Amino acid sequence: MKSLKRLLAVGLATVMTAGMLTGCGGSGSQTSGTDGGQTPTGGKTGSVYYLNFKPEQDKQWQELAAAYKAETGVEVTVVTAASGEYETTLMSEMGKSSAPTLFQVNGPVGLANWKDYCYDLTGTQVYGELTSQDYALKDGNKVAGIAYVIESYGIITNKKLLEKAGYKVEDIKSFKDLKKVAEDITARKDQLGFAAFTSAGMDGSSDWRFKTHLANLPIYFEYQADKIGTTDKIKGTYLDNYRAIWDLYINNSTCKPDSLAAKTGDDSRNEFLANEAVFFQNGSWEYGNLVGNGKFTDSDLAMIPIYIGVGDEAKQGLCTGTENYWCVNKNADPNDIKATLDFMYWCVTSDKGTKAMGTDMGFVIPFKKAVASNNLFVKQDAEMTAAGKKPVSWNFPTMPSEEWKNGVGQALTAYAASPSDSSWDAVKKAFVDGWASEYKLTNSQK
Repeated sequence: MKSLKRLLAVGLATVMTAGMLTGCGGSGSQTSGTDGGQTPTGGKTGSVYYLNFKPEQDKQWQELAAAYKAETGVEVTVVTAASGEYETTLMSEMGKSSAPTLFQVNGPVGLANWKDYCYDLTGTQVYGELTSQDYALKDGNKVAGIAYVIESYGIITNKKLLEKAGYKVEDIKSFKDLKKVAEDITARKDQLGFAAFTSAGMDGSSDWRFKTHLANLPIYFEYQADKIGTTDKIKGTYLDNYRAIWDLYINNSTCKPDSLAAKTGDDSRNEFLANEAVFFQNGSWEYGNLVGNGKFTDSDLAMIPIYIGVGDEAKQGLCTGTENYWCVNKNADPNDIKATLDFMYWCVTSDKGTKAMGTDMGFVIPFKKAVASNNLFVKQDAEMTAAGKKPVSWNFPTMPSEEWKNGVGQALTAYAASPSDSSWDAVKKAFVDGWASEYKLTNSQK
């Protein structure tokens, strides 16, 4: 995939006009606009094309784009990639004459693929609104991207069903506790009328929850133990714990393990909404899909940490961080670059923009004028942190490639269909050997 991107970059470079290249960070002169961008030439008004990463917030982004056009007259097009298809969609769209002006990378590994397309955001007004430079994604001295949302994930819990099973959220403070509760619910599944976990679907709309988000846990604890922040060779120190939590998910679920290959993200969410399961691994971004309009209320739900039996679990918090960095396409028309910078600034400073992102989308945005989120899971993360529980950092942006994730996902699916020590050895191989080979491959092509 990387090689294809490089070919794409070469192809684009050959068809771009000299004037466009000069106006997009080349050697030509630039005039600062209101947002540190470029003043439109010839009186032309620019437009914005945002390739959105988050399907669950598509409706809110469409509404915000319409509100911005109504207020400013500037056209904002929002296209939302299907779940799990963002990188493929971005590759396709960047090859078109009307490429996205605003796109996303997931961190340093994603940036390596797209850094040649990133406008330097240093000195722009939107960059100046960040609450900390820690939320800037840099390529050397260049600000290539800025985080636009901080999120948390864990195990979303139906408190009413849990209480019907005879337990409370406070009873679960470790992997041992979680295992006890889940297996007891399974033993009484027919009597209770519900399962412990929703289906751990492994199709493209759902597998990221396990090949990426769940896989973050053994990586996090290995990084903590070795006092590192990235590595070219993962050791797999805590893969037995990864197996234990995966076994717990697939053996105490709404469906049989060999059915998971065809199960979707919608299946898992709908099972939870239908009160078919107590636990649902997902993140704060799911809040809007679960609450309101005859669904759950805040009092029905909680999010608990994903315990895998490592470390001081009594002090473990939710998995909190970001892999969501806005980047501006430096190869876009100068008018569109300025329009895009203005739109970003409006989103994070205006009353309409900050309300949409903080209230309607439920985001915690790392900008000075952010409004407090009404998202229950965001509030619970803050409460846990205030109580001294340590958030688990997001380390999956250091995963060497999408191909590595896919290899782990395929091995997890095969293991679920036929669990054995030998099939788990294939998961280990994909995790450890796959990491080393993919890291070498991706870094050799930079």
